[in-house]
Amino acid sequence: MKQKPALRTIAAASCLLAFTQCQTAPKTSKITLSNSTNLALTDKAISIDRQQLPNIPEGENYPLITNSTGDTIPSQLNDLDGDKSWDELFFVSNLDAKASKTYSLQWVEKRAEYTPRTSARFGKRSSADSPVEPATSELLPANEIHRALGYQRYQTDGPSWENDKIGFRHYLDGRNSKDLFGKKASYMSPENVGINAQGAVEDNYHVMADWGRDILAVGNSVGIGGYALMAGDSLMRLGVTTNDSLNNVETTKFAITNEGPVKSTLSYRYENWHPAGRSYQVDETTAIWPGMYAYQNTVKFSGLQGDETLVVGLVNINNQNPMEEIAVNDDWMVLLTHDMQTYNRGWWLGLAIIVPRALYEGYTEAPQTGKLTNSFLAKLKVENDMPVTYYAAAGWELSDDRFKSHDYWKSYVENLVQQLSAKVDVSIQ
Repeated sequence: MKQKPALRTIAAASCLLAFTQCQTAPKTSKITLSNSTNLALTDKAISIDRQQLPNIPEGENYPLITNSTGDTIPSQLNDLDGDKSWDELFFVSNLDAKASKTYSLQWVEKRAEYTPRTSARFGKRSSADSPVEPATSELLPANEIHRALGYQRYQTDGPSWENDKIGFRHYLDGRNSKDLFGKKASYMSPENVGINAQGAVEDNYHVMADWGRDILAVGNSVGIGGYALMAGDSLMRLGVTTNDSLNNVETTKFAITNEGPVKSTLSYRYENWHPAGRSYQVDETTAIWPGMYAYQNTVKFSGLQGDETLVVGLVNINNQNPMEEIAVNDDWMVLLTHDMQTYNRGWWLGLAIIVPRALYEGYTEAPQTGKLTNSFLAKLKVENDMPVTYYAAAGWELSDDRFKSHDYWKSYVENLVQQLSAKVDVSIQ
């Protein structure tokens, strides 16, 4: 039986409509994560390179990841090399031991809003009488550190970063130490921490707030996860102390490179660092993601002469208990302390640094006086242009009452190391 012309037209139109809908409908990719370990993974960091992802549409689009029940999984796109184009799709996932999980990925034109679980903050003022303004970058010449200026330019002495568990800050004013914010709440701390009602820099974070406070005495140490170089028995501090008026780094460049709901990253470039008649270039990248009482740090040097050792520090100003070396697995070595080592020895605090075991050469202790003091220092092999990645962790009793216990802190760090070591297979279809 012949089809009537009108029916043929309707059928053709229907086919064309269906084809058009198929062409314009968002393409969905499947991301399958497989955990082959015997360890249940919590907030496991998942990084997927842009080159691995199919069906990325032209123009400005954003990922929308959903699980098997249709719930949206917070995610973000990160620029890792500073070229203003994203390189990484990042999210975190909970995975049972010996289990797999599949997500759907679509690309949408509007960025989804998520409750932030990480944050990075930086503020500065242009003069002693000017209010602090938010910023995302800085260029610091050697002669503009706070002692030379006569006032503190930076909110909280430099940038801060945090997740839902803990926060940290970096002394960008030439000291380059790492300090610690203990948190009592999972929400991000207020944007005005370190600023008074008039917009001036003010140390208002050494008193308790609803979210927490600064809890660590740093002095002339490198703090929690700060670093230096050692040549022979001589320690070479990256930067200066609070009493110096001229930095030993010609130019310090800083930027918040990514800030998102599940990952924040900061970068530093130290150009022409001149300790002990030498000259080095140093690159540093700091990252934090949810769920861990820790941050990740990566450093890279050029200009090394071959006799240097990288040292990564753990402040010991208020620690009265022995420091422990723990070889957790083949990948990582831990230096760990636990004591009432907050200000005035007021609360229990566990500290740890997690360093690559393949590079570990033991530890030393900084002297009580000098440019770099009061630190346990992990000694690591270092070569020109070889990135070294490590972690710094801290557990405060007001964040989790169980951190009062030395055994609990030790077990937490050991589990954290296993979590970081666990490999997750990622397949994309």
